[in-house]
Amino acid sequence: MKQYSYHELNPLIRLKELELIPAEMMERLVQAKDVQEVGELLKTTIYAEHVNEDFEDTFEESLSEEQAKLIKELVEIAPDPRIVWVYTMRFTYHNLKAVTKAELLHQDFDDLFIFDGFYTLDQIKSAVKTGVASGLPAEVMNSIQEVKEHFEESNNLQGVDIIFDRVYLRCMRSLGETLDSPELLQEIISFIDFSNIVMLGRGIRQKRSKNFISTVLSSQGSIPKEELLAVVDESFHRFTEFLLTTDYAEVVQPLIKDGEIDLTQLERIRDNYATDHFARAQVQAFGPLPLLALLNAKEVEIKNLRLIIVGKKVGLTEEQLRERMRDSYGT
Repeated sequence: MKQYSYHELNPLIRLKELELIPAEMMERLVQAKDVQEVGELLKTTIYAEHVNEDFEDTFEESLSEEQAKLIKELVEIAPDPRIVWVYTMRFTYHNLKAVTKAELLHQDFDDLFIFDGFYTLDQIKSAVKTGVASGLPAEVMNSIQEVKEHFEESNNLQGVDIIFDRVYLRCMRSLGETLDSPELLQEIISFIDFSNIVMLGRGIRQKRSKNFISTVLSSQGSIPKEELLAVVDESFHRFTEFLLTTDYAEVVQPLIKDGEIDLTQLERIRDNYATDHFARAQVQAFGPLPLLALLNAKEVEIKNLRLIIVGKKVGLTEEQLRERMRDSYGT
């Protein structure tokens, strides 16, 4: 397939955006009385071919299939495929965690695999099992080795997540710095900042030691790691006060009540912040952000559809669904 320049590609991106579920339809899905009505509504969308009897039991596979289809297409036509990996790198490291844990525990976690557009399940399995690259970047291979050495010394599975998460954020920042897009780099840094904020809040809530929190925080964001660590031994109220001194004060302030903040909602705000950033890029005729905006919009759509379908099955109210849903474009 032809690789396009961004000038040629972005009009195609606009057409692909028309396949996304509009905000009005998403609201109708939230208001649907049951999962069967959700199915009837989905028959008018790009997901129609996946709606059949008891579709809710297999819809997770359908969502994965639609996401993989878009990723594959964008990898083939992007001027620089690494732009796509900036976004799907999160899936690569998710897969590394799953396969590594499966290897260490002698179990099978193949069903957790998420298509990232670059590295197959067999490639990752081979790299984890043999330590041979199998096409994976050197930094990824180094992280696999680091994880194995850590587990041999500590027999602690938590280190698998900590090491891979840290390397993921470093690798994403490094790649962002090579792609000549200040706006993209800004989004990457803000994502790292929010990831650090969420991890710091969890650590303080769980009364983790400063040494432990230091190992999980990334040094790749704009908020110095030393400033983050300075509030570790303080109260949770002090943590929320600190958030109001950062560049993200305006975003997090509505979540703070009586010195407390809902960390689950903070993760939701992180995703919404990225969506807002990408949405502002939709008017760009050049550059990679419209492509990433489409990828982000698709993932947000999938998260919301998953939430709605599961929510309808377990009886969540409209209000409960709305407070958990991510913002989509046009909302």
